[in-house]
Amino acid sequence: MKAVRIHGFDAVPVLEEVADPVARPGRTIVRMEAATVGHIDRTVWRGSFLRHPPLPYTPGVEAAGTVMASERYDVGQRVWLRGGGLGTLFDGTWCELVDAPDEALGLLPDGVPMALGAAFFSPCTSAWVALHDVAKLRPGEQVLVTGASGAVGSLVMQLAGSLGGASTAVDANAEAPPAASADLLIDTVGGDVLAKVLPAVRPGGRAVLIGYTAGPTLQLDIAHFLQRDVALLPLNMFRRESAGRAAAPELLARLADGRLHLDVRPFAFDDAAGALDWIAQRGHRGRAVLVPRL
Repeated sequence: MKAVRIHGFDAVPVLEEVADPVARPGRTIVRMEAATVGHIDRTVWRGSFLRHPPLPYTPGVEAAGTVMASERYDVGQRVWLRGGGLGTLFDGTWCELVDAPDEALGLLPDGVPMALGAAFFSPCTSAWVALHDVAKLRPGEQVLVTGASGAVGSLVMQLAGSLGGASTAVDANAEAPPAASADLLIDTVGGDVLAKVLPAVRPGGRAVLIGYTAGPTLQLDIAHFLQRDVALLPLNMFRRESAGRAAAPELLARLADGRLHLDVRPFAFDDAAGALDWIAQRGHRGRAVLVPRL
């Protein structure tokens, strides 16, 4: 089979022939129809992640496809894949046949296209868990969202409205902090943008920190911060993956019937380098997905 391989950190991905996986207990072989290229994949590829598979390796933590061999799933079932060490502990999803732990799979409804099924989990569950489990959003609360044009930010905007919150997008390029005060800030970009927007959160409010595309550091005037008493709440989806998996069927149902929308940009299977470059561009919309056939 063909697979994208990484022979050195930050090296150009190479599409090459590798041996087909062999069926074994506790694992499922899936014919990949779409595989997401995300920021975790980019971080692992650059050698900056806390853990990584031994070199050379096949990246990819998310995908969607059809079951080819399994003891748990029926052959031909449509599935999505995420977690279980894919792309972080061992070879991932950027290959024609994915060898995945059974627990990494979930059923994909017929109404959800494969590209969307590959891309939905990380942004949709991050937005859902941030609002439900971390922030515990209450009806009527005002919500500020940074990075609202991005995948996670756009979904936060959509979900906040359905949960009874009033959401407002923040212009990351504005010189001054937003005039509106909010009960809750969902920050997807970090860095200077987060520092600029934090004063717009009411005293006693909350700020959920999801991403750091604008920078990984935050400078605070501690005395001022203590007076405002705003809770900074990090979202770690590795720790909260069980909550995300529990929410997945509801999120897929909303995607299938149009209550949720997520932009997806397909890339040819042999253009992983282009996809990695695209997701590094500030302001890009949606998620990058490798597909075997454009």
